[in-house]
Amino acid sequence: MWKAVVTAAVALALLLCQSSSLDNGLARTPPMGWLAWERFRCNVDCVDDPYNCISEHLFMQMADRLAEDGWKDAGYDHITIDDCWMSMERDDQGNLYANKTRFPNGIKKLADYVHSKGLKLGIYLDFGTHTCGGYPGSIKYLQQDAETIAGWGIDLLKMDGCYANVSDMSWGYPDMEQYMNKTGRPILFSCSWPAYAGGIKVDYSSLEKHCNMWRNYDDIQDSWDSVTGIIDWYGDNQNILAPAAGPGHWNDPDMLIVGDYSLSYEESKAQMAMWAILAAPLFMSNDLRSISAEARSILMNKEVIRISQDSLGMQGRRIIKEHGIEVWTRVIENKDFPSYAVAFLNRRSDGMPYKYSLTLDKIGFEYYMGYELSEVFTNQHYGHYDLKRVLTLHINPSGVVMIYAIPMS
Repeated sequence: MWKAVVTAAVALALLLCQSSSLDNGLARTPPMGWLAWERFRCNVDCVDDPYNCISEHLFMQMADRLAEDGWKDAGYDHITIDDCWMSMERDDQGNLYANKTRFPNGIKKLADYVHSKGLKLGIYLDFGTHTCGGYPGSIKYLQQDAETIAGWGIDLLKMDGCYANVSDMSWGYPDMEQYMNKTGRPILFSCSWPAYAGGIKVDYSSLEKHCNMWRNYDDIQDSWDSVTGIIDWYGDNQNILAPAAGPGHWNDPDMLIVGDYSLSYEESKAQMAMWAILAAPLFMSNDLRSISAEARSILMNKEVIRISQDSLGMQGRRIIKEHGIEVWTRVIENKDFPSYAVAFLNRRSDGMPYKYSLTLDKIGFEYYMGYELSEVFTNQHYGHYDLKRVLTLHINPSGVVMIYAIPMS
């Protein structure tokens, strides 16, 4: 029964990807990169805080770090400007332009620099009358703004939805997608439409025809409560969200905050693992100039990234929620009997690892010859488990054990 369900789900996902998704050839696996917002916000004070303000200097430094410190080679190849880069008014022809003090050479020069590093540059616009930070919005200038950013050499557009009517988004975001396509430049389109429409109150079959990725829940904050709130929402609404995800069109639970101030080592591993299970875009928002070796090791974990970037692109689901433990599984690779990534997430806060046991048939595994199991972060090899052999794990508080299960041949 479970094999039939998995096979049907795989076939349906592939059919949907072929027939209805945005056909710009981009984001065939979840995009990866770095995004300014969560860590650097709308800091425009380059007099008293020149090191951290939103400026071309900041983005050039982050591009250097992505290119020179191994991040690009690991897959993190986008660098994205968020709000507060613009001047407060358009020019006499109605064109957007960057703040001349903080971006004295303009966005085109910055894009050229980013491209010279083998990276891609993303930028932020807002569909409404103003951006969330009060800068000029795009609602009356969609075609003009699409042509402007294409002329600058932009590779990704994040379009927010502040100061806009939700009812207008159903035409506004598709219009922007069409205007960008007409420029002839491939631009990955990150939409915020669902987040303003209540997350699950949108037609995802329509959305995926126009957007490569979309925010659909609250902004992430630098806290474990924020991370778990997002995980809860994705689990509670997985029957709506999971079918919408696939190559070229992804649910976006927001940025990775690994390497910032609040998350512990265990919580950092948990966020990274869960974002991989969710087939989520992996956009870090941290300071790459001073990131710790510990955070770097989590974000660059090759096995977690391999799970994240699996070409089948099926979003994982929460299978078990009991005793403060959640078990999430994601189908990996398109096989008669697929491999799986499994995240055992400990939501408990008691002061010692929690002992948790199950058999593989309890989480839907069905292959009669069993599976080879290994842990992704520690590289511990658990060996062969048939469907009835008891697997016992010790999961740290607010932590995760992430298992890769390969069917025996």
